[in-house]
Amino acid sequence: MFSIRKSSTELNNASEPRWHFPSALSPEAHAEWGLYKILEYMGLHEILPPGSGKNRAKLWKDIEEYPTAYAIDFDDADIDTFIALRPDGLAFDIEEKSCVFLEYTRAMDTNEDCAEKKEQEKNDRYSSLLGFINHLNHQQKSGWKASQTNFTTGVRGSLHTNQFLTRLESLGVKNGNTREAIQNRTVQKTLSMS
Repeated sequence: MFSIRKSSTELNNASEPRWHFPSALSPEAHAEWGLYKILEYMGLHEILPPGSGKNRAKLWKDIEEYPTAYAIDFDDADIDTFIALRPDGLAFDIEEKSCVFLEYTRAMDTNEDCAEKKEQEKNDRYSSLLGFINHLNHQQKSGWKASQTNFTTGVRGSLHTNQFLTRLESLGVKNGNTREAIQNRTVQKTLSMS
């Protein structure tokens, strides 16, 4: 994730970095942000001092008001699980008001559809959270849009090269050699974990 942050050189209209990766702290560390922090960064929810209880009550109210069209019917335990979801990383384009969940995963390489199945699992895991965030964005007319980008590598180092490189480019990594270097490091790291 830090490699993407460091290599994302695309500029916005104000000639400032287009993409911000606040959860990428260093090459060795990243912070997994929860729902409160994501919504606060987007200006959709205010984080109050710990122990006030108002954060949870306000967010629970917002979740309970979430339209049934999104197929979310939570009891208290479901709300706790929902609030506890944390994507692996985040990318924000402040000017375009875009929030992208970044998910990194390893899939078995035994057959061709393992990577697609793993990506679908990741998409399913965060779909209700993204839907909720987009619902709040629409409700508050904030202009923000939330989406998800997955980076999936097979445990034996396989990956869909064009897809991987295109996803890096969409996050501002414009230099082709840099995209390939990130791809190669990702494969090497995956192989070292096996």
